[in-house]
Amino acid sequence: MSDTAGGEESAGARTAAATAGSAPKPSARRVMFVVGCRPGWFVLGALAAVAATVGALGVDPALPAWVRYAPLAASALVVGLPHGAVDHLAPARTAGRTPTPRWLLAVGIGYLVLGGAYAALWALAPVASAALFVGLTWLHWGQGDLYALDSIGSRHLEGAGVRLGTVLVRGGLPMLVPLLRFPDRYRQVVDAWVALFGRELGSAWIFTPGARGALGAAFAVVTVATVLAGRRRVSAGDAGWRRDAAETLLLWVYFLVVPPLVAVGVYFCAWHSLRHVARLVEVDPAARRAAADGDELAALARVGRDALPLTAVSIALLAAVALVAGVDTAPATLAALYLVFIAVLTLPHVAVVAWMDRVQGAGLAGPPS
Repeated sequence: MSDTAGGEESAGARTAAATAGSAPKPSARRVMFVVGCRPGWFVLGALAAVAATVGALGVDPALPAWVRYAPLAASALVVGLPHGAVDHLAPARTAGRTPTPRWLLAVGIGYLVLGGAYAALWALAPVASAALFVGLTWLHWGQGDLYALDSIGSRHLEGAGVRLGTVLVRGGLPMLVPLLRFPDRYRQVVDAWVALFGRELGSAWIFTPGARGALGAAFAVVTVATVLAGRRRVSAGDAGWRRDAAETLLLWVYFLVVPPLVAVGVYFCAWHSLRHVARLVEVDPAARRAAADGDELAALARVGRDALPLTAVSIALLAAVALVAGVDTAPATLAALYLVFIAVLTLPHVAVVAWMDRVQGAGLAGPPS
């Protein structure tokens, strides 16, 4: 690779978020729209419409187990687990560098230390670890949506208060709203996590009607306040603000009407993971060039190729843990094991994404002017 090409790639690595607050690059904006946003709008919107229609007809179908767990199972191969399997390459590329053994070793050590510590915490204190997983996911999914909104040029997100509110709202929609609407099913999932370690959740106050009512009211206030705070920063016809408000409304409806296992599993694949994949396209010079030429499929194939090795290793490791531990093959138990495994990987993944935010000038501090 020539020095000229290398310099061009180094500059290009600071794409979507680095300039998102004012004028994101056309290629970055297009990738986030086409790859990261539109599939999620369609899939979640269609699923919410079906669930709302069924509910309006007074039907409460008992979904078979394979339907309830299918989205989580699919996430192991389709976008969900693989979206984090490029973490060994993403930091170097975000910095405009070619991944070298030194970069790979640094990420590997980070994963080993953070993931290993969290795995030990699960064994010692599963209830606290479950709460930490919910909190981490809340932060990370809010973090991902904030980056996506920046990437498509949302000017109303200037200011730390609006950005913090956006992270709280966007992360809380998949993590809190299912608890408000489906507390028994939510608890069953968390109970299954803790049961893997021979513990019980006990009488958790958060599942009581009073606690859920207070949390729901507070979260609704934060949602409205955040949307209105963004509105005050732009004109009434601002496309970025209207898109943010529409997405927020869609997600509220979606998580209120779609059963939680299905809702979170589909969201994980079709919404959160695809938005991160769009970000991975933008930090990879070859994938970025393909996307700039209008060949999004080639760009996605590039990301998929990069993710394949560690996805395969992760699935093999998960299978080995299941065999060694001798876990029950019931869908609920296997799903619990998978989610705890995802939890262990989430902590170092959040650290990688936070580092990407810092380099690209994204995150709560916001992009540079």
